[in-house]
Amino acid sequence: GKPGSYRLRVSKNGIRLTASTPEGIFNGVQTLLQLIPMGRNGLFKTRGPFKLPCVEITDEPRFEWRGMHLDVCRHFFDKQFIKKYIDYLAMHKMNVFHWHLTEDQGWRIEIKKYPELTRVGAWRNGSMVGPYNDHNTDTVLYGGYYSQKDIREIVKYASARHITIVPEVEMPGHSLAALASYPELSCTGGPFDVAKEWGVFDDVYCAGNDKTFEFLQGVLDEVCDLFPGKYIHIGGDECPKTRWKTCEKCQKRIKETNLKDEHELQSYFIQRIEKYLNAKGKQIIGWDEILEGGLAPNAAVMSWRGTERGIAAAKAKHFVVMTPGSHCYFDHYQGNPEYEPHAIGGFTPLEKVYAYDPVPAELNVEEASYIMGAQGNVWTEYINFPKEVEYMALPRMCALAEVLWTYPQNKNGAGFVERLNQHLDGPISILCNYSRTHQLVNFILSPASEGVDVTVYTLDSTRTIFAHANTISPNGLLHTDTTIFKAKKTGTMHMVKKPMVLNAYSEKRNEKGLIQNRSKHTSIELYVSKSTSKNITFTTDPDPKYKGNGSFTLVDAVRGSKRRQNHQWLAWQGKDVEMTIDLEKKQKLKEIKVGSYQDESNWIYRAQDIALLISKNGKDYTKINTLSKHGGNGGPYRESYQFKFHSKKARYIKIIAQNPGTIPEGKPGAGNPSWLFFDEIEVY
Repeated sequence: GKPGSYRLRVSKNGIRLTASTPEGIFNGVQTLLQLIPMGRNGLFKTRGPFKLPCVEITDEPRFEWRGMHLDVCRHFFDKQFIKKYIDYLAMHKMNVFHWHLTEDQGWRIEIKKYPELTRVGAWRNGSMVGPYNDHNTDTVLYGGYYSQKDIREIVKYASARHITIVPEVEMPGHSLAALASYPELSCTGGPFDVAKEWGVFDDVYCAGNDKTFEFLQGVLDEVCDLFPGKYIHIGGDECPKTRWKTCEKCQKRIKETNLKDEHELQSYFIQRIEKYLNAKGKQIIGWDEILEGGLAPNAAVMSWRGTERGIAAAKAKHFVVMTPGSHCYFDHYQGNPEYEPHAIGGFTPLEKVYAYDPVPAELNVEEASYIMGAQGNVWTEYINFPKEVEYMALPRMCALAEVLWTYPQNKNGAGFVERLNQHLDGPISILCNYSRTHQLVNFILSPASEGVDVTVYTLDSTRTIFAHANTISPNGLLHTDTTIFKAKKTGTMHMVKKPMVLNAYSEKRNEKGLIQNRSKHTSIELYVSKSTSKNITFTTDPDPKYKGNGSFTLVDAVRGSKRRQNHQWLAWQGKDVEMTIDLEKKQKLKEIKVGSYQDESNWIYRAQDIALLISKNGKDYTKINTLSKHGGNGGPYRESYQFKFHSKKARYIKIIAQNPGTIPEGKPGAGNPSWLFFDEIEVY
């Protein structure tokens, strides 16, 4: 069988575990541990005899690369926690630990040839605090690094658990910590500080300076000596070309080596490093930007900006690890942002991770053979402490582990959640601060003849759901509680015909009827109006990245959150937006609200102007008003355009929003088309 495969037989006569590799035996032991019955408090039964179920299991992994990543640069985690993290991987039969060791915000690996890297580069004079767009930093000295002795100990620890560590040394970008230590390796000569803020910075390694390559080769010599695995990750992502364009040495390099532009200069940089590492018996792997300007001959690609570049690399016969932000970024929210710790953004719930298939449908059988597997990434801009890493990684790591081990035809979402509950009640419950978000009540909205239909559910169908509602009065106040659902199982449907707030929680009881655990309350505000669930059309479709739940997103009675979950908003880049709502019959109208969003740091702007028109027949429209853009602090904030007017009768409503055009100089994304974001359209 494949490396890591095993056969386990538990019968009345004893236990027999066979495998062709030590890794297979190790994996079989992990399965055997899962069969041991639990005592109280998630501990194995240790007193007296216990029974194991008689089973026969023949098992093999689907993919060879079953990985988890950890960024220790934005925030540092000590040697003991790194070992604990490796234990979590081993428990889930994962076999690759991608250790992100260098960044703008800190250099975390001792390099004896270059002591300034840890004397200077491992420490910063403050860290970003609060939301990214506020750009607030404290003044607390922060840092840390792993000595070579620490690293050898951790590598040995991982190896004993059949886990390969892939170290990452970022280049050419994300290199400010190194440049603060050795400013002569930059295009400008510095001086530099280790970055206190998160983000992408213009100062990168000078590609025209041979001393840059001498330095990196010296670093990589020691990295190769410390890490016996096949792959060295060289980063390659988010490298601005700003400095290279005005650097005499870089421009000279472009000319002398007949390169077309700065993108090809990045390719030259990566290929030169690859050649050096290949000569040392190592292979490089990098983020998918290493495809730009031509891919290094033997490089493997980590596809993070969607799947397209991974597909391109596999078609070109390069090995690929799939790690798209949409499914594999565990620094994203895993539940409603209102109930979760502050995260960098995005929305990647447990069920989305479990539904992922690393092999894109566009690949044929031969091309698919170049997909080595996938990994979950844990970036730590907003993750300060070990317990927060655990909360973000688990149980999503459990879902990804099953995705990477199990063939698609054997996957079962309901069965996974049932097994997950047993797993989380085991030893992991006392070891780990895992997230219980999957126990919370979720709401699914769908169009109804009047108002909106609401389904309440939890991922765990064995839980009982309790819910009640507060009605929102015209002046925005809540009426007294009105019970809607009581002791209902998953899937209860209720039609909401007027504005209200639904509140819900779930609980689990044991055989004696005693409550084992109860989830936190969740709620959803439903602003039911005359437009709710009505048909809405666009002259230009929204961007596929922000398609929400289709056109229903704008009339589902839910206002998009300030934390901008992607499924709550529709968005258009560089385009005007025209949308038309059919209210199905003529009605009296006096107020219309159009929800919008502004966040200039993410290229999102208010409309230049927005016009409201109404019609009785869908052909002849009367303009009610045009609202013009006004200033703001750049965001992020959600705001409604409010059209108030004397009562008028109409069936059709048309809203035309003018895109403000190209982002001006001095703003993030200058020169690019701006985005327009819209959510709920309320009609009263």
